[in-house]
Order: sequence, then C-alpha cells, then structure tokens
Amino acid sequence: MYLIVGLGNPGRKYQSNRHNIGFMCVESIAGMYQLKSDGTQYKSEVYKGKIEDTKVIAIEPMTFMNDSGKAVSAFANFFKIPVGNIIVIHDELDLPLGSVRIGVGNGTAGHNGLKSINIMVENKYIKIRVGIGRPAHSSMVSDYVLHNFTEEEFVLVNKVRERIAECLPLVLKGDIPQFLNNVIK
Repeated sequence: MYLIVGLGNPGRKYQSNRHNIGFMCVESIAGMYQLKSDGTQYKSEVYKGKIEDTKVIAIEPMTFMNDSGKAVSAFANFFKIPVGNIIVIHDELDLPLGSVRIGVGNGTAGHNGLKSINIMVENKYIKIRVGIGRPAHSSMVSDYVLHNFTEEEFVLVNKVRERIAECLPLVLKGDIPQFLNNVIK
C-alpha cells in the first residue's frame, strides 16, 4: 500500500494558490484512477482505491501546510505504511513552472510542509516536486505562493497534473520516469 500526499492549505480562499498544487495533483490522480472519496480521517480529505494493482490512499491534509506532518504520520502509523511507500507532492520555488522532479530524501529547500513531515517521519519518502517558479525578490515568497495561478499558467498546471497522474503507476513500481524530470509544455 502507498500513501500519496498532496500538500496545500484547506478552504476556497487557497484553492487556486500556487502553494496548493499538491492538492490539485491529488484531485487529478483521484479522478484519473477513480479513487473513491472516503470522507475525512485524521484531519485529511481521503481517497482510496487502486492504481493498477496497487492499493493507495491519497490524502489532502486539512491541517494547513505547516502541520502536514501530523496527518502523514497518523496515516503511516495506522495503516503501517513504510516510509519508502509515502509519496509527497508539493510546490517547488526552485523549479520553473512546468518542471517536475522526483526523488527520495533530499532537503526541504525551506518548505514548511516538508519540514513538518520530516519531524514526524524519516526523510526517506518519495518527493514529487512541482515547479511554480520564484518571485523576483525573496521577500515576496509568502505572497507569491499564496496567490492564484494566472489563467495562462493554469493551462500548463493542468498539463503537469495530468502528466503526474499518468506517470504514477511507474513511480509505484519504483521506476522514476525521466521524462517527468523535464519541463512539460
């Protein structure tokens, strides 16, 4: 069994923010693989089902970004999911919009959601880093991540979400698709 975690913030106010691209990806995955909504558990929106022959639980923690680790830890402990079977999808300032990188471990690059998760579980989970670009000045980061994508950006964001969902079976088999580690246009 795998735990797929999309990082974001709950509520309509944040729905289309750059910081919520993890939630957006989970929604695409749930739709593509017809994962069933299972309500709320451990302060998370939950989807359950199978991707090909692999059982998955996909969650959107409703704890706000900075406390995401609480939800991840609760699911991993209750369902006895090994840390290597946890996939976290999150926004990444250090990648241009449309870029995706997949890896295991590595640092947090200052991402508070990842910091929270690393406090609760060992940093040996799979990260799918989804590029959102970086603002011109580092003092603008907080405002930037909490602003909505533009209509033009959403065209690319939707392609990225679809590509991540399509490639997920390969990731579940331990095969990191190299074409995902490029800019999607």
